[in-house]
Amino acid sequence: MRIGELAALVGVSTRTVRHYHHLDLLPEPVRLGNGYREYGLRDAVVLSRVRRLAELGLSLDEIRDVLADDRGKELREVLAGLDADLARQQEGIGARRERLAALLAETDPHPDSMVSPAMAAVLRDLPATGSRFAEIDRELLALVDTVADPAGRAQMLDLMRPLTEPDALARGHELYRRLDELADADPGDPRVAALAADLVAHIPGEMAAAMVANLAADPGHPPGPAGDADGGRWLETMYAEVSPAQAEVFQLVMTTLKERT
Repeated sequence: MRIGELAALVGVSTRTVRHYHHLDLLPEPVRLGNGYREYGLRDAVVLSRVRRLAELGLSLDEIRDVLADDRGKELREVLAGLDADLARQQEGIGARRERLAALLAETDPHPDSMVSPAMAAVLRDLPATGSRFAEIDRELLALVDTVADPAGRAQMLDLMRPLTEPDALARGHELYRRLDELADADPGDPRVAALAADLVAHIPGEMAAAMVANLAADPGHPPGPAGDADGGRWLETMYAEVSPAQAEVFQLVMTTLKERT
């Protein structure tokens, strides 16, 4: 198979295949005399597994570890592992459908009823009114919690747990206030760089690592805070909702996090 045929078979783009080669997640196949890559069945299986593991919410490092374990196995064992990945994904879809069924059974569904109890507890700690940024976070976290599979939801909550401590909550409310104050500011306002530095200090280490890993996984899109496999398109959505100065804050945050890892 050529790269386009492989990509079409697995349901990804040729750009994604090349990116996985660059990250050493997908071994380089043999090349024909004309220089074209020639892929086989095992390449398709490995690419499928990378895609499924990413969809299950695993980080790039975790995926790399799983694939390293696969390299000494027979193809049948690798296929069995892929089947297990699909079973977990199917379980996650089933859980989401059960939650949707419960919502549809309500006469007048409330937005807060769409999230898991654990996420509902997190949302209760966000400023209830008065902060546009807290409102955006509330909407995006509720959306991610609703569409994530169980593994992705658990990972997101684990990464966010340090931010729910009393001292961190107080700092978070202050950071929301400072972000809201930049609504009409210029991107060159000196408060932008200062706030970006304080946000970097506020983000837990594991969350920062997940954000940078997702940026590497999908460099065309900014990353989310919870290692979401989609490359964090939530932040791209946020940029459309905020002012240029506020967007500049987050650009500086991501640049700093990337330089530190």
